Amino acid sequence: MRINKYLAHEGITTRRGADALIEKGEVFVNGSAATVGQKVEKDDVVEVRGKKEDHRYLAYYKPRGVITHSPASTEEDIAMRIKKVYNLTGLFPIGRLDKDSEGLIILTDDGRITAPLLEHGHEREYQVTVDKKITGAFMNKMESGVNIEGYTTKPTTVTRINQNTFSLILTEGKKHQIRRMCAALGYQVERLARVRIIDIKQNALKPGQFRILKNQELRAFLDTLGVTP
Repeated sequence: MRINKYLAHEGITTRRGADALIEKGEVFVNGSAATVGQKVEKDDVVEVRGKKEDHRYLAYYKPRGVITHSPASTEEDIAMRIKKVYNLTGLFPIGRLDKDSEGLIILTDDGRITAPLLEHGHEREYQVTVDKKITGAFMNKMESGVNIEGYTTKPTTVTRINQNTFSLILTEGKKHQIRRMCAALGYQVERLARVRIIDIKQNALKPGQFRILKNQELRAFLDTLGVTP
């Protein structure tokens, strides 16, 4: 296993962060300074010496039209946007929001939180506006589960906001799940915004804005994920 992958897997830092620590001479394998790209075996002793890395955690409102990551040549992703607007670098988004969706996403340089946030069924809340009036049958079906190409979605909580807009809470994340659920019931999504991830809320954030997670909000978030600050 490459050493940067090993350090990320151990929850010490991200792969990029590991490469940076190696370049600064702070990583050792069996007592010798590590090199970028070096491979380690299970019996090797890997040490990180020097100052503990201070991780950053941001709640960011992804605007519609911005790619989460891996943009095409004509597109802009979150990393490009925050560097251009705020001169922020070294952060990556946890999870995805498709290009036509907007709302809350967590940005960090702490690779330890990726797996527990994405794989443990934590709540995410969305507000959805569709192209026609919401019926009781639609609400009931969305709550009980919708068959999307052979997969039935898990039961969820759906709340009507107005005649065309509702909120729902998901604990799973199939690709384009909400759009596919609505389409299966004869509705088209006009606006989709994520407004909450676990207990992190959008609050007053507008598209393109962020706030730094800290104090009790951050401690509670990391505690839910089982990660030590």
